[in-house]
Amino acid sequence: MKKGILITAAIIFTFILGYSLNNIAISEVDSNYKVAVVDIQKIVANSQQVKNLKKEQEQKMKQMQATINKAQLEISKETDKAKIAQLEDKYREQLNTQKLAMDYEYNSKLTQIDNEIKSAVVAKAREMNYQMVLPKNMTLFGGDDITEEVSRGIK
Repeated sequence: MKKGILITAAIIFTFILGYSLNNIAISEVDSNYKVAVVDIQKIVANSQQVKNLKKEQEQKMKQMQATINKAQLEISKETDKAKIAQLEDKYREQLNTQKLAMDYEYNSKLTQIDNEIKSAVVAKAREMNYQMVLPKNMTLFGGDDITEEVSRGIK
């Protein structure tokens, strides 16, 4: 019976000691813990890379529209139904290929820009000794806004 009481007391003592040490560790971390917020939408909107990508996309859309106009003109001049079907298939395949290539290139460039922005945020946060960075639109209160500092470091 005495052994059971001693074991229970030892377990309770160990639990209390562990809990106390955890509180001490957390309170020491909290005193130096810095949180930053970043407005990613603002950084993306001001990014020259994103602006250039949008211009490229608009030019490619104009090229696709030119292909569509050419196809419509060519098909409207044709009277043979078999040739019309051939032309429609030819241009449909050409447009699908153009669209897929355009989407793939756009998405890969957008991913690259996104990764560069994330890297810039991490680098600036480390440089300024922040332990955590949160998106500004997800934060209700607190955190130092480092959006301008990050924007200056991005092309």
